[in-house]
This record gives sequence, C-alpha cells and structure tokens, in this order.
Amino acid sequence: MNINKIDHISIAVKDLEAAKIIWQPVLGKTEPDESYEDSAEQIRVARYYIGEVGVELMESLTDEGQVARFIKNQGEGIMLLSLAVNNVKEACQELEDQSYPLVGPPRPFRNGEFSFIHPNKMNGVLLELIDEGQTKNLLD
Repeated sequence: MNINKIDHISIAVKDLEAAKIIWQPVLGKTEPDESYEDSAEQIRVARYYIGEVGVELMESLTDEGQVARFIKNQGEGIMLLSLAVNNVKEACQELEDQSYPLVGPPRPFRNGEFSFIHPNKMNGVLLELIDEGQTKNLLD
C-alpha cells in the first residue's frame, strides 16, 4: 500500500465552538479553513490546515454518533489518524488480505472514498484511509 501523506488528524470535542476558541490561537488561525456538517457520519467539523495536513475538530450531531460514543468512553481527544492513499478500495483489499479488520465498506466522500481500519488492531487508534486529494484540493 502506498501512503502519500498524513491527510488529517481528528480531535473529538464536546462543544465545537468552545474548542475553536481554544485551538485557533494555537494553530495561528482566526477561523477554520473549512467547516462542514456530515449528516451521514453525524458530525460537525472545523478543519484547519497546517501545511498540507488538516487538524479537524469534530463534534457529534447526536448522542448516538461515533464521536459522542468515543467521548463517552475515552473523553475528548485525538480520535482518528487519516492517511491519503491513491485508491482506497485497493488499499483496503491489501490490508484485508493481511487480516486487518475494516469498519464497514468504503464510503463515498466528495469525489472519492474513505474507509476505516478497526482501532482494536491499531493500538486503539481509528485509522482512516482516504483517496488522495479529497480534502486539501478545496482550498487550491
């Protein structure tokens, strides 16, 4: 599997607006580079770019969402590491062949896909594979 770069790091937060106030001065920003809501994933996101790597603050839209469950079990903090690959489906197949458990099939995102490797296999880290160029190209 060819990893092109770290795409983004996601931080689970209880209150997105409060987290933005904390993080923006540290990141040298006055506002997010990108904000969006993903109803399928039940999250609200503020993304900041440091070079080509995104730092995401994620707030759950529902008490049953993955971010809310993560916070309930582990507290606020780094939830996800995302790696940009050339082709998510091929990367997932390669990892499945090596007994890495996926969390569901690849999901659509913008003009590509993303998928997760189960945190039980990855020392407690939810590892995301995302097609190269699905995030940063919005700012170009």
